[in-house]
Amino acid sequence: MEFRDYQLEMINKARPLLERDKFVYLAMEVRTGKTLTSLGVSALLPVENLLFITKKKAISSIESDYQMLSPSYEITVINYESLHKLDPNEKWDMIICDEAHGMGALRKPTKRAKQVKVLLLENPRCYTILLSGTPTPESYSQMYHQVYGIKNNPFSEYKNFYRFSDDYIDVTERKINGQLIKDYSKGRETILDAMKPHMLSYTQKEAGFKVQTTEHIIQVEMLPITYKLTNKLKKHLVVEGKDDVILADTPVKLMMKLHQMYSGTVKFESGNSMILDFSKAQFIHDNFLDMKIGIFYKFKEELNALKSIYGDNLCTDLETFNTTKKSIALQIVSGREGISLKEAKILVYYNIDFSATSYWQSRDRMTTKERLKNDVYWIFSRGGIEADIYKAVTKKKDYTLRHFNRDNKL
Repeated sequence: MEFRDYQLEMINKARPLLERDKFVYLAMEVRTGKTLTSLGVSALLPVENLLFITKKKAISSIESDYQMLSPSYEITVINYESLHKLDPNEKWDMIICDEAHGMGALRKPTKRAKQVKVLLLENPRCYTILLSGTPTPESYSQMYHQVYGIKNNPFSEYKNFYRFSDDYIDVTERKINGQLIKDYSKGRETILDAMKPHMLSYTQKEAGFKVQTTEHIIQVEMLPITYKLTNKLKKHLVVEGKDDVILADTPVKLMMKLHQMYSGTVKFESGNSMILDFSKAQFIHDNFLDMKIGIFYKFKEELNALKSIYGDNLCTDLETFNTTKKSIALQIVSGREGISLKEAKILVYYNIDFSATSYWQSRDRMTTKERLKNDVYWIFSRGGIEADIYKAVTKKKDYTLRHFNRDNKL
């Protein structure tokens, strides 16, 4: 295989940073080939045993890239949720953390951030590469826990996140449910300044991508029962059935239940869930059946609705999607990163996520350097809350309870 010119440029820039500091952060936008770049620079270093940590959905494509590159080192590709399965006695020369922004929680480190820190402590001489197209999607403050386990990180003098915040965050207070809570989201640009010697960035524009993404919003009329139930829930905050109850006794639960129900599914107070309305699944099937498409859904019952309508014409794994004529259905959060849906003619969204990160990352899954046009279809229920969520996330804002209360005049 041959690297693109810009990938060779990134490899040649990353190598001296790794030799100097033992780590580098490759902030390369989606579809620019950060996986291949990281594997390529690893081949230029004294690496014999490489650990690549990613999302489960991305494992097969990373293994495919490794086989295509055919370097001299051995590789183990694993998802973050399976890190506990690793042999603690095995030693690594290189650890690559894909979608590293997932470790960037504020205040306390996430489970995966803690696990990666332990791995790095157990392998003090290994090289480390962090990968992300969006290193700090919501706040510069998210950088701290991504790198806190790396020995030579620029914030290593700080005992914890709170001491880090003393110098790098403008801490404010917000009133939530009548209580004042400290807000650590206003990280200063000095965080990126401190990371600059360790980061290499590359954009789709720099790589020569010229894709034009066109978004289409389609309103679908749901069944009368859907509107009857949602109206009753908004009025009484509870809907009692013969065997189960839909309860929305807090504003957050009301927002979540309406988000589910307007798209035709619901999770009951008991924990059981069911499909209330197949209208969206039927619409997608009837209007896009002759196309090989990628479908993003939010809730698990939405997948069950799609399976019921599509039957054997739908798959949920990339290998089947890439080698057959079947369309694919992916959960938004698990499918928004680390995978390519370049074989899809269009993307169709059964529902929409509250996260702005989900919006920007998932809609780019079809993009390649050669592709000039992407079509994305959003299937919203007429009178539902999806359009309100869309307005927020397209402005790079997460849809929160504050937005919901404002939109519904609560």
